[in-house]
Amino acid sequence: RLQKLKEMFISKFGSAPKFYVRAPGRVNLIGEHIDYCGYAVLPMAIEQDILIAVEPVKTEVVQLANTNSLYLDFTTSVNNIQINKTKPQWHNYFLCGLKGIQEHFGLNNPTGMNCLLDGTIPPSSGLSSSSALVCCAGLVTLRANGKTLSKVELAEICTKSERYIGTEGGGMDQSICFLAEEGTAKLIEFSPLRATDVRLPSGAAFVIANSCVEMNKAATSHYNIRVMECRLATKLLSKSKGLDWEKMLRLYDVQTKLGVSLEEMLTIVEEVLHPEPYSTEEICKCLGITLEELRSQILSQNTQDVSTFKLYQRAKHVYSEAARVLEFKKICNEAPANAIQLLGELMNQSYISCREMYECSCPELDRLVDISLQFGAIGSRLTGAGWGGCTVSMVPTDKLSTFLKNVKKAYYQTDIQRLALENNSLFATKPGRGALVFVEA
Repeated sequence: RLQKLKEMFISKFGSAPKFYVRAPGRVNLIGEHIDYCGYAVLPMAIEQDILIAVEPVKTEVVQLANTNSLYLDFTTSVNNIQINKTKPQWHNYFLCGLKGIQEHFGLNNPTGMNCLLDGTIPPSSGLSSSSALVCCAGLVTLRANGKTLSKVELAEICTKSERYIGTEGGGMDQSICFLAEEGTAKLIEFSPLRATDVRLPSGAAFVIANSCVEMNKAATSHYNIRVMECRLATKLLSKSKGLDWEKMLRLYDVQTKLGVSLEEMLTIVEEVLHPEPYSTEEICKCLGITLEELRSQILSQNTQDVSTFKLYQRAKHVYSEAARVLEFKKICNEAPANAIQLLGELMNQSYISCREMYECSCPELDRLVDISLQFGAIGSRLTGAGWGGCTVSMVPTDKLSTFLKNVKKAYYQTDIQRLALENNSLFATKPGRGALVFVEA
């Protein structure tokens, strides 16, 4: 693949690349939609990745090209990075990583670059292709400008810089992208960012299946509405408990300030919040603020015109999912005889909560989970933001080949569009390693 990329680079730019950067996609085994609430998640890097061939140049120009002809070439001045939030095109994700590193170091005269990108992560599939591209671009810019940073610093910069495109992400994708190690999943905790190895049980394979419904987080408001619902739930829970609600941003902060367990937080949610949606008027009344203050001080730019928010359901999902992550890690560590069964149950509970409480599933994901459980998966759930994208299923190793055959037949071969995407859509994966730089010898 490197050789092929090199040949294409030479025919495109007329000279050879000086180095290559690789950043993997990821699958989140458990812990959906809780990283931006401050809670630990449990992802692993996958073998699919973004690979960029790079040649630093003397001009002040960045030229971007893609091996996939669907993605158009793009050229810009390194001193005038404009990121268009209204159209999340591929090059804008590269520009996020570039801009993040430039701003971190205050680079006045950054190096120009010729870059050719090759990606094997299915786009908009919930396997973090966009974050892998942001991370890859950050590492490319770092290397081209002769700077160094720790993996943790890189992850934190890339998390912040992805927000230039309007996605209010929490940092899981960027963290696993840099901190992943071959053969182990990671428990990723935030503030401060740290990663702990989690050994997955032998005897089970993790299978990723793409629903073939694309979901681009930056192009829709579903994702950012959920982020705001969690923020509003945080404010209302804090206010009801006499905390300084204006300073509270994440559901994790409420638990920490109150010094109670996740189970106790679930009881507090039951007491304080009602299951019916909250109107903006009711939220303003609860917090004693005006609609103008709500919009300017709490809501994000792309959620200004939302009129109702579900706070009870979102908080309930977050606190129960955070508890499932800790339980999953505990089972992996203790490795009881029925570990695979117990982990499967947690994955199934996570999926039900995502579907019912967080409402981030879709009919195709529901169908794929049903098919997977029917054909021998012990646990199956959506992974990534949802509303499309992929499922991850835990399948006993001895049932793997029949499982793949049956799912192929039941889900992909019944639909012409899915059939065309089938080869990249269903695969078993092992925990892969994190982002790397290869230098041309």
